[in-house]
Amino acid sequence: MAGLRLGPLLRYVDWDRGESATVWVEADRPCTVEVRCPDGAGGDSPTFLIAGHHYALVPVTGLTPGSETPYAIRLDGEQVWPPADSSFPPSTIRTPDPGAGPGPAGAPAVRVSFGSCRWAAPAQGEPDPVGPDALDTLASTLSAAPPDERPDVLLLLGDQVYADEVSADTRDWLATRRDLSKDPGAEVADYEEYTHLYYESWLDPEVRWLLSTVPSCMVFDDHDVIDDWNTSEAWQREIRATDWWQERILSGLMSYWVHQHLGNLSPAELAADELYARVRAARDGTGVLREFAAAADADHAFTRWSYRRDFGRTRLLMVDSRAARVLDEQHRAMIDPGESRWLREQVTDGPGSYDHLLIGTSLPWLLPPLIHDAESWDAALCAGARGARWARIGEKLRRAADLEHWAAFPDSFRELTRLIADAGTGEGAPATICVLSGDVHHAYVAEPHWPAGAPRRRPGHPPAPQTSRPAAPDALVLQLTCSPVHNSVPAYIRLLFRFGWTRAGRALGRVLRRHGRLADPPVGWHRGDAGPWFGNQLMTLDLRGRSSRLRLEQARSDGAGARLETVLDRELTRG
Repeated sequence: MAGLRLGPLLRYVDWDRGESATVWVEADRPCTVEVRCPDGAGGDSPTFLIAGHHYALVPVTGLTPGSETPYAIRLDGEQVWPPADSSFPPSTIRTPDPGAGPGPAGAPAVRVSFGSCRWAAPAQGEPDPVGPDALDTLASTLSAAPPDERPDVLLLLGDQVYADEVSADTRDWLATRRDLSKDPGAEVADYEEYTHLYYESWLDPEVRWLLSTVPSCMVFDDHDVIDDWNTSEAWQREIRATDWWQERILSGLMSYWVHQHLGNLSPAELAADELYARVRAARDGTGVLREFAAAADADHAFTRWSYRRDFGRTRLLMVDSRAARVLDEQHRAMIDPGESRWLREQVTDGPGSYDHLLIGTSLPWLLPPLIHDAESWDAALCAGARGARWARIGEKLRRAADLEHWAAFPDSFRELTRLIADAGTGEGAPATICVLSGDVHHAYVAEPHWPAGAPRRRPGHPPAPQTSRPAAPDALVLQLTCSPVHNSVPAYIRLLFRFGWTRAGRALGRVLRRHGRLADPPVGWHRGDAGPWFGNQLMTLDLRGRSSRLRLEQARSDGAGARLETVLDRELTRG
């Protein structure tokens, strides 16, 4: 009899009509996977085979709009989920009712929770060196709360697994497979080892229940593959020369496509996806997927990992800020020209058709000002602004200090700033534009301000680009950064991040800009509210009509266990 190896994960829920969803599973052998609901809704799909593992993404149809429907998983007709001894509530699919809320056409409200950077929690009863897991704690909280308190979607903004920083248990398991004294050492080497990371993370009982009942959208960041993935052209050239990297990158992209990317797509997108059709049609899809991964690694423009989801009148654009990079030192870009055009097309599609725009990018657009200036300065050095010697110093510094956020790609930073300003200006502008990010292992709210007039030009320096300072938008624009879900940050890094917001930090940043012969940034920004906040945490946006509210919760331990404590609760807009 077939068994359930991983999942189920509730991934996509239809917000256009509220009648369909997708559910992802891994079985332990070939079988037909069924999703069945008591009211007759459901669907089935045969498994497909990748590297000896059997997966299915099941389309569920016939759901009732505005309903909360429990579901069961059957493999070849035998029910395997929910477990008979489960202490959690039933896994359910909650669908919106497109005509039952505020706003134009009765668009329903939406609750979005998000965060990034999650080391798998240790086994139950073992000490946790980085404190309580925010995702575990969210699951425990929601399992005891009314269903209407659950998020409508959970956004996981990168580092869902750590291929380069494994747990002690995983290290021991790797040592049973190969000699860890040889590269890549105690890091993931191949597809099978990647699957172990997903088992370790998603078989956690609390997280398994949470992902079975709250829809999720995901995107990778560097640790899903390797720290500072695609930092620079020199970095890429050096790592491609090793004898272990090819297997690592292909396995990373293959496992991401299977475990994370497929579930980001709607049923219509899946039906039109040629690769998905080829993998499902093959007796063994491993070769097909491996060829795809090799092509995607060789050419950043070969495929698109970014995607769009509309939740009523809230638009989410999840942006790939890792694999789509252009690394040529003289033409560096966070996202390639095709990706940039796609992003602008999605932002401008249907003016006035959304009240809130969410741009998900694993790396923050707005950093603490000193960190931003340091990254822009370093990028100028690496491009030769101070000569070859400084360029070599800049490359070493870039890798040592992880200087590779949007600020390290100045043209892309200006382009994204311009796009955000354009999207938030004029008739039909949304009420809010929020850039959602993680990566930096702390949380903060940054609010930009667009100064009037042209940017200053310093004597002897080149003029700033004519498009460098767009007009101030009508929408409220915020950078919302929240990480980690379950990780830590050294004390000295905490001090640096705090210092980066201070007046002295800003002054030091201006010194770096002068040395790099840089113009002022096209936009200024300040840190709103209190903070920054350090700890394991999640942010939540409640969006209703043109109103919006932000909440930040941290996982805290007490004598009775872990709990979520609200450290920020702020109304953003009212309307």
